[in-house]
Amino acid sequence: MPSLQSRLRGPIHVGIERVPRALTLGLLIGACAPTKGAWAPGPQGTLERTSPMPQSRPANRLAREKSPYLLQHAHNPVDWYPWGEEAFEKARRENKPIFLSVGYSTCHWCHVMERESFENEVIGKFLSEHFVPVKVDREERPDVDRVYMAFVQASTGSGGWPMSVWLTPDLKPFYGGTYFAPVSAYGRPGFLDLLKRIDELWRTKSADLQQSAARALDVLREQTQVSTPESTSAEATVSDAMLRRGFDAFDRSFDERHGGFGGAPKFPRPSTLFFLLRYAQRAKSERASHMVTLTLEQMARGGMYDQLGGGFHRYSVDAVWHVPHFEKMLYDQGQLASAYAEAFQATGKPLFATTLRGICDYVLRDLTSPDGAFYSAEDADSADPDAASQPAEGHGAEKREGAFYVFTHEELARIAGADAAAFGLRFGVEESGNASDPHGELTGRNVLFLAREISEVASRLSLSEREVTDAIDRASAKALSERARRPRPHLDDKVLTAWNGLMISGLAKAAAALDEPRYGEAAARAARFIEARMLDSKSGELRRRYRDGEVGLRAHADDYAYFVQGLLDLYAWSFDARWIELASKLHATMDRLFRDSRGVYYSSAEGDASILIRMQEDYDGAEPTPSSVAAHNALVLAELTGDDDLRKRAEETVAAFHSRLSQIPAAVPQMLATLDAMLASPQHIGIAGDPSREDTRALLRAIRGRFLPNAHILLADGGAAQSAMAKRLPFVAGMKPVGGKAAAYVCVNRACRLPTTDPGEIEKLFPR
Repeated sequence: MPSLQSRLRGPIHVGIERVPRALTLGLLIGACAPTKGAWAPGPQGTLERTSPMPQSRPANRLAREKSPYLLQHAHNPVDWYPWGEEAFEKARRENKPIFLSVGYSTCHWCHVMERESFENEVIGKFLSEHFVPVKVDREERPDVDRVYMAFVQASTGSGGWPMSVWLTPDLKPFYGGTYFAPVSAYGRPGFLDLLKRIDELWRTKSADLQQSAARALDVLREQTQVSTPESTSAEATVSDAMLRRGFDAFDRSFDERHGGFGGAPKFPRPSTLFFLLRYAQRAKSERASHMVTLTLEQMARGGMYDQLGGGFHRYSVDAVWHVPHFEKMLYDQGQLASAYAEAFQATGKPLFATTLRGICDYVLRDLTSPDGAFYSAEDADSADPDAASQPAEGHGAEKREGAFYVFTHEELARIAGADAAAFGLRFGVEESGNASDPHGELTGRNVLFLAREISEVASRLSLSEREVTDAIDRASAKALSERARRPRPHLDDKVLTAWNGLMISGLAKAAAALDEPRYGEAAARAARFIEARMLDSKSGELRRRYRDGEVGLRAHADDYAYFVQGLLDLYAWSFDARWIELASKLHATMDRLFRDSRGVYYSSAEGDASILIRMQEDYDGAEPTPSSVAAHNALVLAELTGDDDLRKRAEETVAAFHSRLSQIPAAVPQMLATLDAMLASPQHIGIAGDPSREDTRALLRAIRGRFLPNAHILLADGGAAQSAMAKRLPFVAGMKPVGGKAAAYVCVNRACRLPTTDPGEIEKLFPR
């Protein structure tokens, strides 16, 4: 039978094959221009655009869910089901294919497809009568998303959200894509035409489609497991030559002018920066250091960084980091906070400290719950502040991307007054606007970026640098205040364990690098929330999501890996031994639930029959793989607890990734960073003293002001905590103040050199 793809118009599937996972997930795949509003029946069966649909229809099943994304679709004229047996049983009973729609609440193109198709009465009626429509929040159910995204990527060569996949009643995928416009255009099938064609083929060629789906699933099963070498001996398979190959791969794709890797669009991929910082130190590579420094500088100067409110948007649509896709994700804030903290330690650049504070302050101001946990995201879209008559929220509001963040020249002139000239020069403001996009939503508007140095602005305006700085500070405060009165983007207020773990890491590292206790205290508060609300005391297992007073969903491997990492980074700032104990227990639970005999981690636990493939990730993308993080966690725990079996288990995991590390090292930069830690000589730095005294704090500042990624900092305060640690690490017992002054002990391979009481000696010992 000819493939289904050959029966449909447009660049569709060409067969199932393994393709490298693209870095541009989240982009619209296709050439159809987005349209605003819903669509209604027109002459000769066409669809015509109408105004946006009000939220006045009866609620469907999704109204009972907690996911903000599912709730956004609770009033669609679609008979939506959440992922679950009720939907599957209906599909089997009525022998209908399942239409699976996967997205998330802050996804711009998910909103577009909803307005155009899912709010349309004609499309909704056809979809509900001929299919079983199922809606999934990818952030709540990454296990579902990964299986079908693997199918879409393998069969089309790319992927993104919204993801649209058609399944047999037994959940096997037979056709998929991302965004579909409501009507056919530019040689691509419209959504309604596609639904009709698939329905016809299901009625006439159902057996063939099911056979094709079964074959596709078999191939996916084979190709979504990490392949390991015949010998998994770490000594035989891994070496620092792999680190060099990884560096060379990133060097080849580095953008010499603007930083980052490759061309437009540009996504932040923090694990690449983590690896290159470590390689720069190991190999004394100025080139690797330059790659990190230029990338972080250009990101901080561009419009992808919110110059007024702090924090980073999701990605840049251009190569110069100027015009962003405006959604803000917690996982980006957490990882980029860690990256800027480490880069500040490595270089001492003030811009990195300023940017780091901006990230952390944004999260504490806008993404923190009253209980101290961190919310997931803010939307790219918001109600147009120029359309004053429109409601600020709900489907009745006309929204556009970036509306909350951008300004016209006239607006800024009015807001800044006498300071407008300095502000405009500094942030690249132009009378006709400095931003453009293919869909015209930014026409005439300005995305603020650091266009000129203070010295250049001062020279142009014949002012002193102090006068210019004061003018810019005044104007920025006024612009931020004005912006705060606009309709805010939608807040996805669910709490995810995994992303909270990443943010705990970022805040703990920021607290140490900046000597800013409030960031560490915020990290500890979030950790206590996860421990109290999202850890089942009976089973010892984590839960993934908390929202609106409800804890739900079994945690995945990334929840364990990222939260354990957060706890270890929190210990490094606080020296509270309870975080080591909790991290050890959760790491053991993660091993029990997710680790296979080779040391590779599955993304999800066993026990859910609806998950046809337990995926094993081997690509460190926007978020690192659980295996990469878990192996590093095991190395750290081994050095904090003295449990050498943990080191062996970490070595097994790294060795299992031999093929990736040797053949495509750029795919796994977080695993390269873990390999760097594994090859380093174990190092401990003990501070013997009272942490309430200035001499102890001075030594801590000296150490924390340096980039020491593979050093484990300990506090020997002479109390019970030191005694307990000395039972696991005997060399800690001898760490004592010298001459009544706090002392630092530098230990390599658990053998310590003579202590020093001078912070300056620490700075000399670990120069930048």
